[in-house]
Amino acid sequence: MTFASLAARNILRNKLRTFLTVMGVGIAVMTFLLLRTVISAWTAAADFAAKDRVVTRHKVTFVMQLPKRYIDKIRQMPDIKSATWANWFGAKDPKNDREFFATFAIDPSSYFEVYDEIDIPADQLAAFKADKSGVIVGDVLAKKMGWQVGQDLTLESGIYPAPDGTEWKFTIQGIYTTSARSVDRSTLFLQWDYMNDSLPEVRRDQIGWVVSRVGDASKTADRGLAIDKVFDDEDTQTLSQDERTFNTSFLAGFSSVLNAIDLVSVVILVIMTLVMGNTIAMGVRERTSEYGTMRAIGFMPKHIVFFVLGESIVLGALGGAVGVLLGYPFIERGLGRWIEENLGGFFPYFRVPPGWAVVAFFLAMLLGLLAALLPARQAAKIKVTDALRRVV
Repeated sequence: MTFASLAARNILRNKLRTFLTVMGVGIAVMTFLLLRTVISAWTAAADFAAKDRVVTRHKVTFVMQLPKRYIDKIRQMPDIKSATWANWFGAKDPKNDREFFATFAIDPSSYFEVYDEIDIPADQLAAFKADKSGVIVGDVLAKKMGWQVGQDLTLESGIYPAPDGTEWKFTIQGIYTTSARSVDRSTLFLQWDYMNDSLPEVRRDQIGWVVSRVGDASKTADRGLAIDKVFDDEDTQTLSQDERTFNTSFLAGFSSVLNAIDLVSVVILVIMTLVMGNTIAMGVRERTSEYGTMRAIGFMPKHIVFFVLGESIVLGALGGAVGVLLGYPFIERGLGRWIEENLGGFFPYFRVPPGWAVVAFFLAMLLGLLAALLPARQAAKIKVTDALRRVV
């Protein structure tokens, strides 16, 4: 029998305590994974942003619009491969007015060239381009709302009044999927011309933002500065950012929330350490006379330290394994699917980052080691005579 096997067998001395400790660590690991997944899902749009896209908006604020003629100037600039534009339409389904989903008015001839990670069957895309009142919807949104290709759709917009003053009439011409996490799957796209032609003359030919694709991704920031310089002398100035920076700017308002989640995840780890530390300390107290006997027959203090640390590391490993094995399917297959379908506008991809699952497991082992340092030190300092006098 080896030292390692002896240390591992010690955790079976009190099966109930071991079970409760392992489950406590497992729940802590699962909660830690959930919190890290929330942060990862919240920042996915920035983390997976395309490196060769530049987003140009109004210099003052995102809600102010740009003249449509700006798109022509941007397309004529050097190193701009393609450019498109969009407006936030702000629509909702009156039959499900509590369901939020993004709605963009886009240019169908250029939008899917710039966002080539959006996958639409060729026949559906052709039907969308041919139908001025057609829309394309994400597969997650379609599943959630029960929409199908060919279905008529009635929407309301709080920003743009319908042509007849009541509701907008659309037909679903396609359902898209994505090949990258830079675009969510819960958005509805409609034709910008349909929206623009329905507006009063004074509100026409205004676009929300421009997205450009550059030829050299390493020069994305420089292209953004060049675009802004072109419009410095215009009445409406612009602010151009690479897609990652643009998406990150939307998270600024939630920075306090993300920081709070980070803090909570740290607190979870501290609690997990205290739980294991308490279990190990109780075990050391109960086995004081046993350690004294081991010292009396020739075991060294370092051997006692090894036993205590080994037991705690095994507990951490078991708890980490339980947390990952229970948390991964619960978050990935259960909670994550529900969130993607019902909160896709905020969390389009709610999946456990594999790297964090590995980190969580090894953190449980590391914190098990740290939790046992003080009890191990105390066990190693036990005097043989004092230990043998103690009645356990």
